[in-house]
Amino acid sequence: MSVERTELAPGYAISRLIRGGWQLAGDHGPVERDSLNDGFLAFFDAGITTLDCADIYTGVEEMIGDFRRHLANARGADALARLKVHTKFVPDLALLPSLSRADVEAIIDRSRARLGMDRLDLVQFHWWDYAQPRCVEALLHLKDLQQAGKIAHIAGTNFDAAHVSEFAAAGAPLTSIQVQYSLLDRRPAGAFTATAAASNTGLICYGALAGGFLSARWLGQPDPAESLTNRSLIKYRLIIDECGGWDAFQALLRVLDRIAQAHAVPLPAVAARWVLDQPGVCAVIIGARHAGHLADTLAIAGLRLSAADHEAIAAVLSAGPQG
Repeated sequence: MSVERTELAPGYAISRLIRGGWQLAGDHGPVERDSLNDGFLAFFDAGITTLDCADIYTGVEEMIGDFRRHLANARGADALARLKVHTKFVPDLALLPSLSRADVEAIIDRSRARLGMDRLDLVQFHWWDYAQPRCVEALLHLKDLQQAGKIAHIAGTNFDAAHVSEFAAAGAPLTSIQVQYSLLDRRPAGAFTATAAASNTGLICYGALAGGFLSARWLGQPDPAESLTNRSLIKYRLIIDECGGWDAFQALLRVLDRIAQAHAVPLPAVAARWVLDQPGVCAVIIGARHAGHLADTLAIAGLRLSAADHEAIAAVLSAGPQG
C-alpha cells in the first residue's frame, strides 16, 4: 500500500499522512522509550515519512532527535534525508510584548539542538494573542533565520485568513498553515481555503477525527455530554452542538459507518479521507502513541471515496448549520 506524497513547496515533498507528536508529550502519560524508535521506524517504513511536533510538546523534539539518529544507523543517510520533521515556534505568552530577534533565534536554536538538525525542515509559527502587535515582526525574524540557513520553510498554525494575507503582503507568505478541519468543524472551507491558495499556502489539518468522536465507538450511544472530563472531548462535544446536536451527529455516523463497511475500513478512515479530499488540503495529522495504530492509519492511505460516497456525506451535512 502506497502512502500519497505531495510537494508542499518546490523541491519539498511530504507524506500526506503525518504522524502527530502531541500524544507523545509528557503530560499525556509515560511513553515506553525502549520501543519508541521501533514505532517511529514502522511508520517510516510504511511510507509515513513526515512527523509533526512542537517546542512546547514536552520531550517530543528530543524523542524525534533520538529517532533521527536511530534512523540514520538503521537505514542510512538516504533514509534520513527522506524524513521530514515539522516543529512549531511558540513563544511564551508573557514574552510576546518584548520578543526580540535574539529571543526568536534562541528558541529556534533550542529546537535545532533537540532535533539534531542544522536546518529545521519546517517551522510552524504560533502567536497566542492577536492584541500583541509584534506578530509580523516575529515572523520576519524567522525569515531572517531562514536566510541564515537555520530554517528551510516557514509555516503557521491557527492563524486566521486576515493574518495569512498580512504575512504574504509583508513578503513572508506561509508555506503551509495548520488548521483544525473535520466533518464536524468545516470552518476552513471556502473563504479561508481561497485566501490560503492565493499565497500558495497549503492546509495541514489536525482534529480530523474530532478527538475520537468520529469513530464507531460512539455509534448508537447516548449523549455523554454530562459525563465527559477529557478537555479534548468536551471541546468537540460543543462542536457537535454547533453542528445540530447529538441526533444529527448520530445521522452522520450512520452514513460514515455504511461507507466504511462498504470499503471494509474502520469508520475513522472515512472521516480522515474526507478531509484529505477537500480543496487545498495537503496533509492530515494523525495522532498515534505507538505502532499499534499503524494499521488503522494505513487504512486511510488505501481508501478512495467514490463520488457517491461524497454525495451521501454531503447530503447528511447539508442538514446541519454548517451545511
